[in-house]
Amino acid sequence: MENASPFAYAPRGTLTPNRSLADLTWLRVGGPADWLFQPADIDDLAAFLAALPPEVPVLPIGVGSNLIVRDGGVRAVVIRLGRGFNTIGTDGDTVAAGAAALDAHVARRAAEAGLDLTFLRTIPGAIGGAVRMNAGCYGAYVADHLIEAEALTRAGQRVVLTPRDLKFSYRHSALPDGWVLTSARLRAPAGDPAALAAKMEDQIARRDASQPTRERSAGSTFRNPAGFSSTGQADDVHDLKAWAVIDRAGLRGARRGAAQMSQMHPNFLINTGGATAADLEGLGEDVRKKVLQSQGITLEWEIMRIGEFGPVAGEKQE
Repeated sequence: MENASPFAYAPRGTLTPNRSLADLTWLRVGGPADWLFQPADIDDLAAFLAALPPEVPVLPIGVGSNLIVRDGGVRAVVIRLGRGFNTIGTDGDTVAAGAAALDAHVARRAAEAGLDLTFLRTIPGAIGGAVRMNAGCYGAYVADHLIEAEALTRAGQRVVLTPRDLKFSYRHSALPDGWVLTSARLRAPAGDPAALAAKMEDQIARRDASQPTRERSAGSTFRNPAGFSSTGQADDVHDLKAWAVIDRAGLRGARRGAAQMSQMHPNFLINTGGATAADLEGLGEDVRKKVLQSQGITLEWEIMRIGEFGPVAGEKQE
């Protein structure tokens, strides 16, 4: 895609050509997007999509907490929602949140209103990604709470999606490519605000004791082969957890360049400093290969990988 503007609509938001995405991801790697669009509000985004030629690919991203952008960059218009999409409100037993609202903020705001969405507190990222990936932990998932989500189609039409429309499964929804989630409404059981706050503090303490939260990572690298998240209960079974099969393959702490499977939690892929996207994805593929060879288990990526393989951004070519 050439960087001469293909846009008939002049947006009110920020439209940037050849924009590096590395600083928009938690792993801090990757090349540029042909265009990065940060819409002012939903009307701005709808008009932009409606005017965009249908052959131009559209790729929405969240806060980059679950993302590897490959070194060759992304041949698409990347859409990143910001301040106009991060509102949070409560009404009775429901919580309404913009797609850019952080999961942790939604959990805290709900708890203050006496509503229990505490499972969201330790999930990195924003509500759009949580709906898109049916995020969950401690035995609870977005699918258990979602009433409806609003989205814009690739053509800029507003639609309301129910859980049935999204066909949720473990770490998956049927959201069509190019559609942009803009908000969600969740139903939550009642709870005492103080008790909910204490519950979240306990979750954070347990997370920090078992996960490399101070390292540059993108959360869990692979989906659990068991097909469900950790329950957080004493009787939780670990045999088919991704971290356990990686550990059994002797890959705790495995490295490729500056990429490493965490010593603390072997299902966390970390950038120890200066890793490329190729290092990170390559290490992940090494792990998948060795786990398959040693245990006959095919690990599926939980981290999204987007873009083209290619030279590291800024690297001189001969």
